Amino acid sequence: MSPRLLWFVFVLISIAAFVEGNRSIGERCSPNDLGGLNSFKAGIQMDTSGRLERWVGHSCCKWEGIVCDNTTGRVTELHLPGFISSNEFLFQSQMTGSLSPSITLLTSLEVIDLGGLTGLTGNIPPSIGFHIPKLRKLYLYGNNLTGAIPESIGKLSKLEELVLHENRLSESLPPCLGRLKNLRILLLYSNQFFGIIPDSFKNLTNLVKLDLHGNSLTGQIPDRISQLQVLEELDLSNNLLSGKIPSSLTNLTAISVMYLDTNYLEGAIPFPSSSGEMPSLGFLRLHNNLLTGKIPPSFGFLVSLQRVSLANNNLGGSIPPTLGNLLALTELYLGGNRLSGQIPKSFSKLSQLIVLNISHNLIQGPLPHEMSSLQNLQILDLSINRINLSTIPQWLAELPSLSRIFLAGCGIQGKIPEFLQTTPSPIQELDLSANHLTGTIPAWLGSLSQLYLLNLSRNSLVSNIPDSITRLHDLGVLDLHSNKLTGTINQVFEIGQRFPDGSLTYIDLSDNSFTGGIEKIGTGTQRGIQFLNISHNYLVGRLPSTIDRLASMRSLDLSYNILGSDLPEALADVSLLETLKLQENHFTGKIPNGFLKLRKLKDLDLSHNLLVGEIPVGKPLIDFPESSYSGNKGLCGKPLAPCKL
Repeated sequence: MSPRLLWFVFVLISIAAFVEGNRSIGERCSPNDLGGLNSFKAGIQMDTSGRLERWVGHSCCKWEGIVCDNTTGRVTELHLPGFISSNEFLFQSQMTGSLSPSITLLTSLEVIDLGGLTGLTGNIPPSIGFHIPKLRKLYLYGNNLTGAIPESIGKLSKLEELVLHENRLSESLPPCLGRLKNLRILLLYSNQFFGIIPDSFKNLTNLVKLDLHGNSLTGQIPDRISQLQVLEELDLSNNLLSGKIPSSLTNLTAISVMYLDTNYLEGAIPFPSSSGEMPSLGFLRLHNNLLTGKIPPSFGFLVSLQRVSLANNNLGGSIPPTLGNLLALTELYLGGNRLSGQIPKSFSKLSQLIVLNISHNLIQGPLPHEMSSLQNLQILDLSINRINLSTIPQWLAELPSLSRIFLAGCGIQGKIPEFLQTTPSPIQELDLSANHLTGTIPAWLGSLSQLYLLNLSRNSLVSNIPDSITRLHDLGVLDLHSNKLTGTINQVFEIGQRFPDGSLTYIDLSDNSFTGGIEKIGTGTQRGIQFLNISHNYLVGRLPSTIDRLASMRSLDLSYNILGSDLPEALADVSLLETLKLQENHFTGKIPNGFLKLRKLKDLDLSHNLLVGEIPVGKPLIDFPESSYSGNKGLCGKPLAPCKL
């Protein structure tokens, strides 16, 4: 045989061997990998996606959710997320069972994705760091895992993303996390971690996103957290952190989102004194803390800020005019502090501002007319201040984008101004509560076709509710309580009847002088009502049997009226009821046995009526105190005195 022919035969044999080798790699599965996957499957009692039931045979590289290395045949990725998406649908699957520690037998794993499997219990395997050294991404979020983060996790030197949020993990955060030098994303929020934030976190110099909110972390924010130079998002909210915000935090030069809200932080807010600091800071949230002191004028040098929230702290002093330098600002929340003085005229330069909330402070008037230049402002909340407007400035109603106006407790007097019916942008939410408004509710309110919230409570408005209000098919919240309104209220239950899906969920007409019956409750299309309070009026008649059509009702207060007759059995079919207040009326007859079906009931008051007979025995009725039934002379049984035979 010639040398050329021999070479040709050798090449053919080599190709055949290569093809056979690849075929066999696809066919076989490493014994360790196969054992680990089968152990994982054995720990799952239910899989609604059906993926695991198709794990049969020995060719695990062909199984759904498994990715293998083409050269070694070892399993490198395990993808079994709870959310399964395709071009046609998004499906939430469930796996019920325990996470098997044998998953660590898959020693070549680089990605583990079991996120969103809410029925997955157990612990993170304690030896995970010893046996899976190549792991880059670990997604165990949205499960039901308990226990601590194992110390061995600090040995996963290649780990880039550690996503464990929304579990029931506890204990303290292990300092070993600081050894994960390649970590870019660390999400541990909505767990039960306690103790301090380890100082070792300063070593996570590649970290882009850090989210620890919704735990029970204590102590101070680590002083050297500023060493995380590429950090873009920091969320430490909803914890028990204390002390001052460290001054070194102002050295963060690449952070773009920062959340420190809902903790118990104390002290003043230190910020840079020159324009060279924090040039990329875009989102800053420090609300719901115990921060004190003034807002530093240097705040105005953080020129990249887009969203700022300092709400619900103990900040005092005036609002620094330098905030007008934040030309990229779109949202500013300063409510719930002790800020005083006036709104700076420099706010007129915030041309991108969409939301301005300075409610619940000590701000004084007048409002600067320069604010009329805020062409993009959509939401304005100045409620509960010392502004004493007397009247709503007309320029405010001429802002071209303003659709949500909250001016509760601003000292507004007189009638509701007519220019509110011709605003450039349709009003969607209007809160003028706790003012000194007089006169009637104007009929033109019915022309505000996009109105969702109307709050005129705690004023001195008189007369009837205009019939035009029934045209507000988008109305979801109607609060008129504590006025001097008269007439009937049945038209309220006709709101949106011409439309198939009414949006009304909240009605409060209490503390007025309404008369007549309530027979139209449940007869219209507004069956999504969740809160209904018409107490402290002069309503008469019976509670209609159509009440059961309000299937979404969670709170019903009809107390302090003159309603009578027997309690309808239909009320027992409003199964979502949590609050039922019927005291101080003239209801008669027995408490329906069907009330035992109101399993969600937490607050019940049937006192001071004319009810008789034995209180039905069982939960939830037996759990309420004597005061829930007192004042009914014919009523007996627990928790009242025993019934006489």
